[in-house]
Amino acid sequence: MINELKNKKISAISLGCDKNRVDLEHMLGALADFGFEIISDINEAQIIIVNTCAFITPATMESIENILLATKLKQKKCEKVIVTGCINECYYEDIKNQFPEVDAFLKLKDNEDIIKVIYNLYEIPIKDRFKNEGRLLTTPSHYAFLKIADGCNNGCAYCTIPRIRGRYKSIPIDELVKEAKLLAQRGVKELIIVAQDITRYGEDLYGKFMLIPLLEKLTKIKDIKWIRLHYLYPEMINDELLTYIYENEKICKYLDIPLQHIDDKILHEMNRRCDEKQTRELINNIHKKYPKFVLRSTFIVGFPGETKKQFNNLVSFIEQNPMHNVGFFPYYREDKTKAYYLKQVPKYKKQKRLKKILKVQKYVSDELNKKRIGEVVEAVVDYYDENLGCFIARDQFSSPQVDFYIKLKDNNLVVGQFYNVKIIDYIDDEFEGEIV
Repeated sequence: MINELKNKKISAISLGCDKNRVDLEHMLGALADFGFEIISDINEAQIIIVNTCAFITPATMESIENILLATKLKQKKCEKVIVTGCINECYYEDIKNQFPEVDAFLKLKDNEDIIKVIYNLYEIPIKDRFKNEGRLLTTPSHYAFLKIADGCNNGCAYCTIPRIRGRYKSIPIDELVKEAKLLAQRGVKELIIVAQDITRYGEDLYGKFMLIPLLEKLTKIKDIKWIRLHYLYPEMINDELLTYIYENEKICKYLDIPLQHIDDKILHEMNRRCDEKQTRELINNIHKKYPKFVLRSTFIVGFPGETKKQFNNLVSFIEQNPMHNVGFFPYYREDKTKAYYLKQVPKYKKQKRLKKILKVQKYVSDELNKKRIGEVVEAVVDYYDENLGCFIARDQFSSPQVDFYIKLKDNNLVVGQFYNVKIIDYIDDEFEGEIV
């Protein structure tokens, strides 16, 4: 019976953030080590795992759509559907009642029991507890995400993460170094460090912030070439950290700092700890002392109570403090958050403001990126794009899938390899380059 079970093909749908992706990769790794065949085509799978997100309303809706898709496939080859991830933490009873066709709903604490769950679904007795040490990458093999902590203590008024993931919980340094070394042995050259807030790493375990000591150990791993940091909360950034990143050759000169707004009243309502004066001083300090850094940030438009004047203050900040990579999101009213009970901005105003600020940021990004024409950079080839008929590459100033990329039309390139590239043009939000 066990051998028959191992012949089952498993496929997964991954949704949400990269921290959620890492959770799924560990589950798939355990299943692959056990002997299951992991395939990419859900249409050919006997078992489908839907790893869900519920951070904001559109993510929840996307999760529901994919659960529906998976359950419809039970009319074909699919035998079992398993739902994992954040939606179960938010709506466990509701989602179970809504989808009786789903065979199992796993809460986050149950992820490590994925093999036992599948045994039980096929009514096969199980005595052993399988230790989940494997990891199957769902990214290209040359980069991987290293999740250094889960949960969050920041308590932002709009955010569901503390309710979903709980309080901040760091992963011990030794475990992270061991995982990073294994990833390097498998060909990973770029580690992307992720947590809801990496600047607070270690406070819960060691009684002090340990991001720099962690990075000291990770940068000593021989085959790791780049280390990229997501996300640095503004109130925790100081010159010690900035100088360390700036002077360490392996750490990308790329700072992802979620600012969310600039107006003091809005920041206070958001329960953010960094006010306008501190934010402006931080950004000015980075531009002045550390000119090689490229900045990325995110902002929320239409937060409850946001006035036209407060929005225009944000627009002015974007114009006066140019950043290469910025994401803007309309505020989503999430149940059981503090901001849910505040006076809401009408949807049409949020959309109008979003459209305006996106236009402003596009002008800022275009001007910054045009200045890069003629630069020679080291870039890694991520993949070959069949539609564009060229390779897609990134330099250290771009994170995969979210930032600007470089098109390379040379036919003799290898995915995952690093090349010296000259930026020769910037058209329609894309760089064009040539191998030097």
